[in-house]
Amino acid sequence: MIQIYYGDGKGKTSAAVGVAVRAAGRGMKILFVQFLKSEDSGERKILSKIEGISLSPCPVELDFTYNMTNTQKAQASKIFREMFERAVKTALVFNYNVLILDEVFSAIETGMLSESEVYNFLTDAPSKLEIVLTGRNPSKKFIDIADYVSKIVKEKHPFDSGVKARPGIEY
Repeated sequence: MIQIYYGDGKGKTSAAVGVAVRAAGRGMKILFVQFLKSEDSGERKILSKIEGISLSPCPVELDFTYNMTNTQKAQASKIFREMFERAVKTALVFNYNVLILDEVFSAIETGMLSESEVYNFLTDAPSKLEIVLTGRNPSKKFIDIADYVSKIVKEKHPFDSGVKARPGIEY
């Protein structure tokens, strides 16, 4: 089945981490891929220690997309396309039970990843593969093909008052 956790609220990645931990607790194989994140995200430290969970490497530290030059955006796009293609191949060839594509909708929205490529994969993916996708603004076609859809809405966030992201809480 396909699960989507999206919106502007905090908790999308946390929901995906929860799915990974629960599946690992049942002896499943999970491939966890993160777009627009760094190796320094706190969840990676603990997930790497859990049997059954494989983490796709994050690219070298990337700036926020709104700070990138066109050249940097083109390089990031190439990296994300390669990450996606490698993740799909790995999940299929090595018979993973769960594939998590964290922040995939944000990568699509910023033009770093092809919406049609991701969508085509979902429509052709084997039914035995559980797929979890997160990010801010999935298009209606993703919502329509998903089996689970949870919208996480921000009502209040410290960032709005100028508080920077805190290690262990936001990353």
